[in-house]
Amino acid sequence: MNQTASKETQQDALKVAKSIQKPRQTKEQTKLIAQGIEKGISEYKKQQKIKARERDKQRKQKLKAKNITEENNEKSVNKSTELNKVTSKVLIPWLLLITSWVLFAFYILK
Repeated sequence: MNQTASKETQQDALKVAKSIQKPRQTKEQTKLIAQGIEKGISEYKKQQKIKARERDKQRKQKLKAKNITEENNEKSVNKSTELNKVTSKVLIPWLLLITSWVLFAFYILK
């Protein structure tokens, strides 16, 4: 059997090979079948690892894009609040000045 495969994979392959063994099949034939099954299991595991890595990459990319979008939203909200603060800081004194002049004019004309 292939020594690069795990013991668990080798045992699983041998179990499957023995379960499908024909009545006149020799041990060598069973061993060859087990090696083929082991190779198939190993290839399947490799494919699953590759798929898992791709899914992980896609998940990370989506997470990164989401974080960038959230940062941009936070920046725009921060800019809006800063603009509102600046606007209110500028408007309040002017509104107070205009209100005081209107009240002063009203007092004089009365």
